Amino acid sequence: LKYPFQSQAGKPFIFPSSGTGAWESALTNTLSPGDKVVAFRYGQFSHLWVDMAQRLGLDVEVLETPWGEGADEARLEAVLRADTDKKIKAVMVVHNETTTGVTSDILGCRKAIDTAGHPALFFVDGVSSIGALPFHMDKWGVDIAITGSQKALCLPTGLGLTCVSPKAMEATKTAELKRVFFSYDDMMKANAASNFPYTPSIPLLYGLRESIALMKEQTLEEVWARHERMGDATRAAVKAWGLELLCKNPRWNSNSLTVVATPEGIDSNDIVKAAYCKYNLTIGVGLSEVNGKVFRIGHLGDMNECSMLGAIAGVEMVLNDVGVKVPFGSGVGAAAKFFQETSSVIPTREILGDHIYGVKN
Repeated sequence: LKYPFQSQAGKPFIFPSSGTGAWESALTNTLSPGDKVVAFRYGQFSHLWVDMAQRLGLDVEVLETPWGEGADEARLEAVLRADTDKKIKAVMVVHNETTTGVTSDILGCRKAIDTAGHPALFFVDGVSSIGALPFHMDKWGVDIAITGSQKALCLPTGLGLTCVSPKAMEATKTAELKRVFFSYDDMMKANAASNFPYTPSIPLLYGLRESIALMKEQTLEEVWARHERMGDATRAAVKAWGLELLCKNPRWNSNSLTVVATPEGIDSNDIVKAAYCKYNLTIGVGLSEVNGKVFRIGHLGDMNECSMLGAIAGVEMVLNDVGVKVPFGSGVGAAAKFFQETSSVIPTREILGDHIYGVKN
């Protein structure tokens, strides 16, 4: 279980929950009522984590950020430097905000914490990043990393996964927030006896074992590279359509999904509904503040060139259906050209492709 997190030192936990449950486990096992935390808010999921922390009785300093931007490392450093009494106990960052298609720089945030000389714990929501995007829990100094089974692990919703650093485990000894279902102590006692403190989801645990085995077979580096290629191709399609991303700064482009801004006068909910009703294609609606203004194309998990091209073709058709007259073949052509120019022969199939591609055995 440590493999997707890229951790050796961390302690992993599996909760029968969504990623929201793993959020709660991070807060309640390490913090006490009234503790101060700092959190960026730049999308629906970072907002919900802030809301949870506030409702649990924590004092949350919210760093409001325009939706479509990521965590500002300089701003984080300034906030921590100003905290001369070291009252801030934790920093909360959503790595990949699926509302906006923005991936923040987690290593950059770690450097900001270190440069400020601050001892705060570092919590990272990696629900839609871990297993899809480069993530190095130990190297990046993440104290609690969180993910869920339904994203890059390619499983149904139902497992909240977290990995906890030794520093965060030490914090559990003095934490006073109430916890029952998400208690690390209860989980460790039961796990030590090869058990759970309550009924686990056995089918999902079998699936998790197979999902991690597939990742190891391909290697995480190759998985990350595949997601990068899916993202690059999708962004090429959007550019060919003449549309814009919600994320304007390329440094924050997400390789888990692409969030596309709709032209003035076009309700993105109509795009999503038409795609489902006419082409049996599921794309994401805009959430909360960006509802009706964007639609989301996922390229997370078990996707390859042909499945991605099918999704792009479906979006291209539905755009024309709702009145966004993009040239047929423009997005598909741009993505296909990118794939054709950058794809390699699949490992283990070199002999079959030798006479076509000149592969040396």
